[in-house]
Amino acid sequence: MHIGILSRNADLYSTKRLVEASEQRGHEVEVIDHLKCTIVMEQNKPSIIYHGRSLDYIDAIVPRIGASVTFYGSAVVRQFEMMKVFTAVESQALIRSRDKLRSLQILSRAGLGLPKTVFTNYSRDTDDILNAVGGAPVIIKLLEGTQGLGVVLADNRKSAASVIEAFHGLKARVIVQEFVKEAGGADIRAFVVDGQVVGAMKRQAKEGEFRSNLHRGGTSSIIKLSRKEKSTAVEAAKKMGLGVAGVDMLQSSRGPLILEVNSSPGLEGIEKATGVDVAGKIVEYLERNAGKKKGKIQKDKVNA
Repeated sequence: MHIGILSRNADLYSTKRLVEASEQRGHEVEVIDHLKCTIVMEQNKPSIIYHGRSLDYIDAIVPRIGASVTFYGSAVVRQFEMMKVFTAVESQALIRSRDKLRSLQILSRAGLGLPKTVFTNYSRDTDDILNAVGGAPVIIKLLEGTQGLGVVLADNRKSAASVIEAFHGLKARVIVQEFVKEAGGADIRAFVVDGQVVGAMKRQAKEGEFRSNLHRGGTSSIIKLSRKEKSTAVEAAKKMGLGVAGVDMLQSSRGPLILEVNSSPGLEGIEKATGVDVAGKIVEYLERNAGKKKGKIQKDKVNA
């Protein structure tokens, strides 16, 4: 099988591990910079040109699309889908996951646990906003923020109102969430592949910090999930339509509360914390599904 890893940097840990895991299983693999792909649309013959050659030989792809290039990256993934190439993350699921508000609405409709969250286009009603999430302290997040950037903890109502009004004054869209004190500055990331939790870690914020992201100096350790935490992670990935996902949750007195479902979760933290070959699990997912599609195409040709 010929696997394409859509990544702008071949030296990133996640990209290197996916290449390594593919080669270990006897596959041909190459790293493809999705921003350098040219999409060609033609009647009954969609194609992608990369450095002067067609990528019509690719059997499966693993998208590693950065948030800042979601529009073009998802267009490239969609083009591969039109070419009957199996993708570990579908284009629509990728777009859906990048819209934090839409994601929370989908998860809420599915009946999954979430921190109380408010979104408004009118910043003057800060009292109503804060009352809706149970009062201060609150977490205020930019809808476009990633890796803990654009996330503020407001300790009291006055500071919360000031932050909300400041963000709105800059035309920045934010959500306001309850602060779950019992989580103790920690969260859980469950890594889901093909409907199964393949690994989980607990991320603890450094002292004086409330964001547990490893990029912000947090630490990680292996954790055994409860049955409810496992089922919540699997259901969240399913509702978002993601074959590969990192589901971030808080442990609370009312059960697991989902913070985010990530469509391009990093492999370094989870693999080092758990010792699990997560990259290999993703490649096995490709093998199971790309093989089915290829077999169906061959069968259709025989029956034609």
